[in-house]
Amino acid sequence: MESGDRVSAGGRQPGRERQIVVFSLNSEDYGVDIEKIREIIPMQTIVSVPRAPQFVEGIINLRGRVIPVLDLRRHFGFEKKPPGPAQRIVIVEADQECTGVVVDSVSSVIQVPREAIEDPSEVIIGSDVGYIQGVAKVDNDLIVLLDLAAIITEAQKKTLKEADVASAVVR
Repeated sequence: MESGDRVSAGGRQPGRERQIVVFSLNSEDYGVDIEKIREIIPMQTIVSVPRAPQFVEGIINLRGRVIPVLDLRRHFGFEKKPPGPAQRIVIVEADQECTGVVVDSVSSVIQVPREAIEDPSEVIIGSDVGYIQGVAKVDNDLIVLLDLAAIITEAQKKTLKEADVASAVVR
């Protein structure tokens, strides 16, 4: 059964709710559709990669696979945070590649009715922030819904651009 085919406990129509993984970053709540996440693992040793952009934390060995890891705090321009017991690495699969994303903590998995999700406003996010999918209103809280695959794609483009600049400087 596809996740969109589920019938919620309240007898609502199939596909009327989205299952969201909620995580924190810089004391704010963000969410991602659970179907976009491959797994969530505790923080582990990350091997640095020389000359990588600041938002690339490094690589990890996950059951024999080398997985690149991005620091979402740095990607968003927040201050780097020292590793702590609540930090997690969210493994996302994008374009048949797995990538890890470091978050401050993962708090819950919630069901959000589709009518409680609003499209992001162009005024707030601008036209160049395509990785924000919407804003979920849950009780009195707002949860910014992210497309981690789009963030990873954007990060890859930045990495290539920075590599081009670095190679031009080396010459």
